[in-house]
Amino acid sequence: MPDQPHTAHPQLFTWEFAADPYPAYAWLRENAPVHRTTLPSGVEAWLVTRYADARQALADSRLSKNPAHHSEQAHRTGRVGIPGERQADLMTHLLNIDPPDHTRLRRLVSKAFTPRRVAEFEPRVQQLTDRLIDSFAERGEVDLIHEFAFPLPIYAICDLLGVPPEDQDDLRDWAGMMLRHTKPGHTGGKRGGVGRAVKHIQGYLADLIHRKRADLGDDLISGLIRASDHGEHLSENEAAAMAFILLFAGFETTINLIGNGVYALLRNPDQRTLLQESLARGESGLLETGIEELLRYDGPVELATWRFATRPLSIGGVDIPAGDPVLVVLAAADRDPDRFSDENTLDLARTDNPHLGFGHGIHYCIGAPLARLEGQRAIGTLLTRLPDLQLAADPAELRWRGGLIMRGLRELPVSFTPR
Repeated sequence: MPDQPHTAHPQLFTWEFAADPYPAYAWLRENAPVHRTTLPSGVEAWLVTRYADARQALADSRLSKNPAHHSEQAHRTGRVGIPGERQADLMTHLLNIDPPDHTRLRRLVSKAFTPRRVAEFEPRVQQLTDRLIDSFAERGEVDLIHEFAFPLPIYAICDLLGVPPEDQDDLRDWAGMMLRHTKPGHTGGKRGGVGRAVKHIQGYLADLIHRKRADLGDDLISGLIRASDHGEHLSENEAAAMAFILLFAGFETTINLIGNGVYALLRNPDQRTLLQESLARGESGLLETGIEELLRYDGPVELATWRFATRPLSIGGVDIPAGDPVLVVLAAADRDPDRFSDENTLDLARTDNPHLGFGHGIHYCIGAPLARLEGQRAIGTLLTRLPDLQLAADPAELRWRGGLIMRGLRELPVSFTPR
């Protein structure tokens, strides 16, 4: 066999990489599918990029979600995990624990966060979607991130949790503080804005849970308080941590699903036209498969949340020492040509689509039904009510939010015929 031509290792976690990481991920899949790298935070971690390896790693019990299996110092300074969660005593949520604690907490949370509760929430999501579109439909232009994709999931998850309407703008402000500009790949560290926002949210949720204990309603926080398993209830700290992670994971991911999804459709007009024609006929099938394809093609979560090897193991033939962090690159796995045909093509009708956008295994996203609902209502309604929606900026000038785990646009300016 002739020698393979030498190709340079691509640069990771630069601004250019953030705008389009897929060529670099293709190189890694081909040349270094399980790759040890130094992250911008200084932490060394393994990147897993092939679909088969990613699926294995996401379900491997030897990879712990508990940061205690890694450097205490790295977590305390915010270099791994969610910025500010340790200082705010919000560690005991589903993203940070393993069985048997994970099994117990997930079972309790599932009693409150049921598919029926999400299905019954659909009219409210539609109402919020229409209200937000009404607020800018007469202008003929809007930044879809700032005025649509960001507020929709914030208000939706606040309603679902049971946050009173008069408090929801405070939660929106604190959520905005958590998404302030950062360098690509940087997890946030001890930056004041993020830490203050997390502490504000923690304090508010603790007070809200205390008030609701005395006056339970039909909201999700009341459901968390009621949830019990063989007489065992969530503690107040556990309930606050679970409400926090439902808020945190439930808004940024949906912002990115809507923003990335609309952007992908604007960049693929043939697929956008097919979807609009399907919606005009009153059909829902293409919208449903389309949301799954948008999750695969340019999903809201670029890397799965942190995992740590509890003992030596092998992934893709590469030995991982105990204690090392492992980051599964969902964006790379979901464009693996060994699993997806025409992997770089957006095909809204794709049915063979076991993407990893919501993870895999015991940590599969508990909020997936809500994310699907919000994505379908937001994108379907937007394309129906503003059918001539157009990108109002040069794609090369759009900026992507810096961060290691999530992938999303900072802004998405569009224009349309005023309605």
